[in-house]
Amino acid sequence: MKKRNIIWAILPAAAIAGAILFNSCKSGNPNDKKGSDTTGTTAPSTSNAGLKLPAGFSAAAIAEKLGGTREIAITPQNNIYVKLNNLKDGKTILYLTQNGDKATVKTSFGDYKGTGAFVKNGYLYASSDQEVFRYKLNDKGEVINTGQPEKIVTGLISRNEHEAKAITLDNDGNLYVNIGAYSNSCQVEDRKKGSPGQNGCPILDSAGGIWQFKADKLNQHYGDGIRYATGLRNVVGMDWNQQNNQLFVMQHGRDQLHDLFPEYFTTKQSAALPAECMYAIKKGDNAGWPYMYYDWQQNKKILMPEYGGDGKKEGGETAINPAAAFPGHLAPNGLLFYTGSQFPEKYKNGAFIAFHGSWNRAPEPQAGYFVVFQPFNDGKPSGAYEVFADNFAGSAEKAAKGSAEHRPCGLAQGPDGSLYVTDDNQGTIYKITYKK
Repeated sequence: MKKRNIIWAILPAAAIAGAILFNSCKSGNPNDKKGSDTTGTTAPSTSNAGLKLPAGFSAAAIAEKLGGTREIAITPQNNIYVKLNNLKDGKTILYLTQNGDKATVKTSFGDYKGTGAFVKNGYLYASSDQEVFRYKLNDKGEVINTGQPEKIVTGLISRNEHEAKAITLDNDGNLYVNIGAYSNSCQVEDRKKGSPGQNGCPILDSAGGIWQFKADKLNQHYGDGIRYATGLRNVVGMDWNQQNNQLFVMQHGRDQLHDLFPEYFTTKQSAALPAECMYAIKKGDNAGWPYMYYDWQQNKKILMPEYGGDGKKEGGETAINPAAAFPGHLAPNGLLFYTGSQFPEKYKNGAFIAFHGSWNRAPEPQAGYFVVFQPFNDGKPSGAYEVFADNFAGSAEKAAKGSAEHRPCGLAQGPDGSLYVTDDNQGTIYKITYKK
C-alpha cells in the first residue's frame, strides 16, 4: 500500500455508536496514534458537570438555562459576554460576573439575534445576521453604554440559510466576517434530487466566503469589505492563530450526497462524507465550494456530483488543501487556539474545536456533541486529534439518536487560562480548569 501522509484515529463509543475514521492531513504517519487515546478520561460526575475529561481536568457548569448561548467572550477582568441566537426577554447579549465556579447575569442588552461575540482592544464586538456592532468597555470590563453601540458593518446578506455571521479580529485592526452560502451545493434547484449545479455559481459574488472590514471604521457597508477568501460553504468556528499570524476557519461541509445522488453514494458514504475541514486562510484563497469537496477517506479533493462528479473523479485543482479534515456532519461551531499557561504544555498553541453534532447521518448513528483538541507545531496541525471534553449529549444512546441534552457551540479562554464552552441547547456555560 502506498504510504500517505495521514493520521488515523477512532472516535469514542460515547460519541458514536460505531467507529468513524478520522484524518488529520499533512502531518505524521499512519501508525502514529499519539494523542488519540481517550482511555484516561474520567467518568461523568456531578463534580465535572457530567462531562468526561482527561485526568487532571475538572469542569463546572457556572451558569445554566440561559437560552441559546452561542459565541462567548471573556474580558481581561474575567467578565463574561455571551451572545444568544434569539431574543430572551427582548435582549440577546448577556453580561455575567464570576465568583468561583458560579457566574451571575448582571444585565442584558442588544435587541438583535445573531451569533458573534468577541473582545479586543477595549471593545466588545457582536454580530446580528446582517450587521456587526461594537461596544466600548471601561477599565472594569463593563460596557459603557449598552443602548448605543457603534455600527461597524451593515447590509450583510442574509437569505435564511447559513445566515449566522461569525466574527474574529486580527492584530492589525481588521475584522473578519463569515458570509455563509445560502445554498447546500449551488444547485439550480436547491436540495432537489439530481438538480445540476449553477454555471459559475453566482452565489460566490456575495456569499460563500470570508469578508474583511476595518475594525474601527464606522458605518461600513457590504461593498466596502474585501472578499478575503472564497469557496467556503459556511464557517461558524474561526480564530486568529497568533503563532503564525494567520486566519483559521472550520467549514461545515455539504449535506445529502445520497439523498440527491443515490446512484453515486450509499447511505454509509453520505453519513461520513464530505469532511468537515479546517483551513488555514490567506488573502485570496479559494477553498473550492461548490465545485469540490474533501474526502478524508480517500485523502483527495473530489468533484461535486452537481458538476459531473461520481464520488471518484478528482476536482478542485486550484483550491487550497485543508490543514486538517474530520468526519462529515459533526458541525464544527467553535474554534479556539489555546495561548494560556494553565493547561499542560502540549496544549499551548493547539486548537480546541467544539463539534455541535450532526442531524443528517441517518440511518447511521448521529455523531459529534464533543470538544476535541488538535495539536499544532509551528503553526500547523501536528499529530492526531483527541476527544477532550465528551458526554455533552448525556449518553451514547442520546448522541446516536441526535437527542443530545447539550450541544457545545462557542469557545473562549479566560485570563487565567481556563477554557469556557457554551451550550446552545439548554444554555449552559461550562468552565474547564486544570490542576497539576
